[in-house]
Amino acid sequence: MTTSDSTRLSHLRELLRNLPSAPGIYRMLGAEGQVLYVGKARSLKQRVSSYFLKKVDSPKTRALVARITHFDVTLTSSETEALLLEQTLIKSLKPPYNILLRDDKSYPYVYLSESAAWPRLAFHRGTRQQAGRYFGPFPSSASVRESLNLLQKLFQVRQCDDTMFSNRDRPCLQYQIKRCRAPCVGYISAEDYRRDVENTRRFLEGRNEEVSQDLIARMSMASEQLDFESAVVYRDQLAALRRVQEQQFVLKDIGSADVFAVAAQPGAVCVQVLFVRDGRVLGSRAYFPPLFGETETAAILSEFLPSFYLQDETGRDIPNEVILPCDIEESDALAKVLSERRGRDILLKWRLRETRAAWMIMAEKNAMASLSAHMANRDQVNKRFNELQRVLDLAQPIQRMECFDISHTMGEATVASCVVFDVQGPRKSDYRRFNISDITPGDDYAAMRQVLTRRYSRLVAGEAALPDLLIIDGGKGQLTQAIDVLAELNVSHVMMIGVAKGEGRKPGLETLHLVDGRQISLAGDSMALHLIQHIRDEAHRFAITGHRARRAKSRKGSVLDDISGIGPARRKRLIEHFGGLQGLQRASEAELAKIPGISEALAKQVYAALHSH
Repeated sequence: MTTSDSTRLSHLRELLRNLPSAPGIYRMLGAEGQVLYVGKARSLKQRVSSYFLKKVDSPKTRALVARITHFDVTLTSSETEALLLEQTLIKSLKPPYNILLRDDKSYPYVYLSESAAWPRLAFHRGTRQQAGRYFGPFPSSASVRESLNLLQKLFQVRQCDDTMFSNRDRPCLQYQIKRCRAPCVGYISAEDYRRDVENTRRFLEGRNEEVSQDLIARMSMASEQLDFESAVVYRDQLAALRRVQEQQFVLKDIGSADVFAVAAQPGAVCVQVLFVRDGRVLGSRAYFPPLFGETETAAILSEFLPSFYLQDETGRDIPNEVILPCDIEESDALAKVLSERRGRDILLKWRLRETRAAWMIMAEKNAMASLSAHMANRDQVNKRFNELQRVLDLAQPIQRMECFDISHTMGEATVASCVVFDVQGPRKSDYRRFNISDITPGDDYAAMRQVLTRRYSRLVAGEAALPDLLIIDGGKGQLTQAIDVLAELNVSHVMMIGVAKGEGRKPGLETLHLVDGRQISLAGDSMALHLIQHIRDEAHRFAITGHRARRAKSRKGSVLDDISGIGPARRKRLIEHFGGLQGLQRASEAELAKIPGISEALAKQVYAALHSH
């Protein structure tokens, strides 16, 4: 293996280590930045890692891997969105290995023979000469068959060929397993079948809300007529539709837009841009502007946007809309300048609903993932470790750090966290949580003493390596507990510091407390401070997640009970509408806001409460 190959593979392994286990699409890039291959994944980490196994059977895959110098990813909220975005990118980019690694046939479609007396759904590939509607194209035959299987469950429109249909004298197996209404033997009226066909067409066109309203109306009418058997059928169809109903904003034809989202941590900012053209998401790109110390989204975008659009005389491609997470200073002036450049009105939007809100969620997910990968970059981490060693005046490099935090609500369900960083970044396999008990509720000093005693008794016994640096989230009092515990355990070679939050708990104003009584205040752009803030914030996140889970388990009541504005009537309405708590947990904010009596603000609260554990 040459030095260049070794460097290339090392870079790719570093990227793999920071991939999220989330659905999305990935683009494999060559030495000159050209896109070699586009793929989708249910789990990006698992799928992309499979390309770089020691043994890969396919020679075509080995040929692709030999050319990969970099890859980037775009997160989506579901595998369905990833499928649609993959298809869009393949058509627009025409990557060479998508042709080599897939068959070279034409793209498949879902076919609906609308003109027939009893229309049918079918898989179709090739010329489109038959009368009827063609929905697609889909990127693979498997995706078409998945869609047909789903439509069988939802609307039970026949998928048998015309010869079989015209020669049946009794229902087939599809009727027995409730995937067809048996129109071949007259078990469903022509009018009811026509409505099922119409709902199928609406679903394939993305008009899911119309389908839902039709099913609700039919269910209510059947109930009023005491036809409970039919009402159950419509209820089950509605429940199935809601389970699979994706916010298919990837293909909605509502024009062109750039969608901006911001993720910020002390020392690093990511601005993610989602590019939407002709209603299709074409991809995204992450930028890391050097805005040291600034973490307010509006301030970051106020500086970033003019540079992004007005960096040269001609300016970049400016879409019809610029979608933002919040209002920014001088937004009117920026819109005016962009409109002049574009030659027509350009809208800056931040009050978002439905499709645009869904785009923003996608952009925000990608921003957070990009920032996490950037922060965990090995070069960045090494620089921060070296700077922290210099600030603390240590003779030996820091190889391993541990940070502790305590989380509780008025003393209830106290949980302590221990997170571990090494020279490669967060070491999540070594993270630990501790349920704190037998202390006075709310006594953070006692909680800190207990977790440190339990943790370091195990480490002294050889459970894991001792850290070079122990970080306590707190000031002198918490640090004193650490000093006492390690002295009792005869641990003398671990450096300890306490991190006290500054005025207003603002990042950049922290004070470091050392064992010898000294205090250190670092500049807001200090790489050493950024490392300390990173591990401290990670310890806080890990502790509060554990605390919320423990608190919810101990209360035994519904999580809806804790939401202001959700009383018995609204709680009942939510549970009934989604068919139980599991269905409610799968609902998006947009779906929650459609329930009578649930405002957008209340929908956000409910969604946040259901997904905070």
